[in-house]
Amino acid sequence: MRFLGINAIFHDPAAALVADGRIVAAAEEERFSRRKHGKRPVPFSAWELPEQAAAWCLREAGLHPEDLDAVAYSYDPSLVRQRPDGDWEDLRTRYAVRVPNFLATALPGLDPARVRYVPHHVAHAASAGLASPYRDCAVLVCDGRGENVSHLAGRYRDGELEVLAAQELPHSLGLMYEDVTEHLGFLRSCDEYKVMALASYGRPRHLESLREFVRTTGDGGFCTDPVDWNTYAKALPRGAPWTADHADLAASVQARLEEVLLELIGWLHERTGERRLALAGGVALNCVANSRLLAEGPFEEMWVQPAAGDSGTALGGALHLAQAYGEPAAPMPGADLGRGFTDEELGAWLDVARVPYSRPADLAAAVAAELAADRIVAWFQGRSEYGPRALGRRSLLAHPGFPYNTERLNDVKGREQFRPIAPMVLDSRAAEIFGRGPVPSPYMLFVHDVHPDWRERIPAVVHVDGTARIQTVSPASDPLLASMLAHFEARTGLPVVVNTSLNTAGRPMVDDPRDALECFGSSPVEVLALGPYLVRRGQVFAS
Repeated sequence: MRFLGINAIFHDPAAALVADGRIVAAAEEERFSRRKHGKRPVPFSAWELPEQAAAWCLREAGLHPEDLDAVAYSYDPSLVRQRPDGDWEDLRTRYAVRVPNFLATALPGLDPARVRYVPHHVAHAASAGLASPYRDCAVLVCDGRGENVSHLAGRYRDGELEVLAAQELPHSLGLMYEDVTEHLGFLRSCDEYKVMALASYGRPRHLESLREFVRTTGDGGFCTDPVDWNTYAKALPRGAPWTADHADLAASVQARLEEVLLELIGWLHERTGERRLALAGGVALNCVANSRLLAEGPFEEMWVQPAAGDSGTALGGALHLAQAYGEPAAPMPGADLGRGFTDEELGAWLDVARVPYSRPADLAAAVAAELAADRIVAWFQGRSEYGPRALGRRSLLAHPGFPYNTERLNDVKGREQFRPIAPMVLDSRAAEIFGRGPVPSPYMLFVHDVHPDWRERIPAVVHVDGTARIQTVSPASDPLLASMLAHFEARTGLPVVVNTSLNTAGRPMVDDPRDALECFGSSPVEVLALGPYLVRRGQVFAS
């Protein structure tokens, strides 16, 4: 059977396809439209569907819209309580009610009767529990909002979800974090990760005060009372420089979020007795909190959906329908569920661009040599990632041994200098360099402490608090990347390479060859590894 999942109602529109018991494809619309996050999360944008992502998913599976058994839409308008007249929020509901016909227009041949509404947080839960390697597990979803709630706590048993708690709006940990994101001069529903990074520069000196406003309720839920953030630090205009007061506010909010999440999973563990926990929802992208939950919480194992934000509800909706129709899909095989290109297609792009290139006999060794010479490499290999993390498919790579490479890469990408860059490392070597977080950690969803002996050896990837958000690489799942890491260590003695996303500020991650060539041509990156081909900037200038 064939199930297409659609996320569109808030932000990060995406599509995913589950067919014949496996996850075939998943992609975010931003990778096609080249518009960051696909759209802004306002009611006026609710009509925008992931048309290109959905069409690509069908092509990837060799299907037509009429071949689909059902389509999951990750929002159920029947659950929304009526808003007061004149509230623009009502636009979301009006659109969602009519979405079967809109989808049929976007995908000619689709029968509108095959569209099924999946509650937003159920879709999030399925993206975690059903995509995880666990058959039975507890599941926690925390985000900004769904139809009427902002949180779900439950468990999966043999693929069936039991909901144990759900927090009604307006109380929301995600919206609280969005509020402080905006207060600190960043873009809400977009830049929350910047608050997490800024928190490492501050002290949580307002933690006791925030405990009065943000607290658990003892029944699996929580309360978030309105906070006057100006009490702690004056609001920053967009792009204005931050001060110690702003860093302290970020640190305080981050610390209180972690405390509340610990209390929530403590309650969930008491109710379920499960050993394993799966996480989804935008809050689950907070890798600092995730590490604390694993280190201090009661669960022995944790799995976090790589596309934990709203884009992941497209996959969760499709998985939920597959389970409901009696054809559950296998767990998520990896995050590389997006577009890929043949060597011939990549070579043709280079020919059209009239870019001189070579095809090394050993690409991994050639790239390792460029990195060892302290050159920045744009790395474009295989199928693109589903979710916000660059995981060695669409990445910028650099030498970790030079402290200036942090500033250098942030300049290349045009982003704030307080933001860290991440290391990739072979899973067999990770434990000797990084502690506290789990190993393997293939999705960059936990932070790890960098062992003191290594901090001066790989300074570019060590954050101000001595941590790093690592990606472990398995030779079995990515032999090319693993080979490159081995060659780099042979040349430098360092088993770590810098990995950050292949994009510049305000732009989505590179997805197709045209994007890669445009990014390479417009930024100070010295080398492009496009499939088996290598392009060096000196060659381009010489032509």
